[in-house]
Amino acid sequence: MKLKDFVSEALIEIAEGVKDAQGRTSGVNPHPRHIYTKSQAGGSNLILGLDHNYNPIHMVDFDVAVTSSEGTETKGAIAVVSGFISLGSQAKSQENTQTISRIKFKVPACLPASEIRSES
Repeated sequence: MKLKDFVSEALIEIAEGVKDAQGRTSGVNPHPRHIYTKSQAGGSNLILGLDHNYNPIHMVDFDVAVTSSEGTETKGAIAVVSGFISLGSQAKSQENTQTISRIKFKVPACLPASEIRSES
């Protein structure tokens, strides 16, 4: 697999994953109301900013190892090493070339806040 094809497929899979998560919850990739460019308290930032409802926006870090293999009896395949994602077909092969790559990316997300209910 060529590098440009690998990058293209990885970005498409990431974008589709974010879109799928957005369809299931509103907290993924929110529109920020306030963005913190540096620490507000002198240390490192614990949050990226606040959304329109003043919920904290956190960065979720991903560090994924993927393997790409090509052989005489197989077409190219991409699979996450942990086995969660598999693209293409995989079969036994006499001659096999395997490449392991890492993809690191971040996705902003608002985690659900607990609701405080007053009993009156």
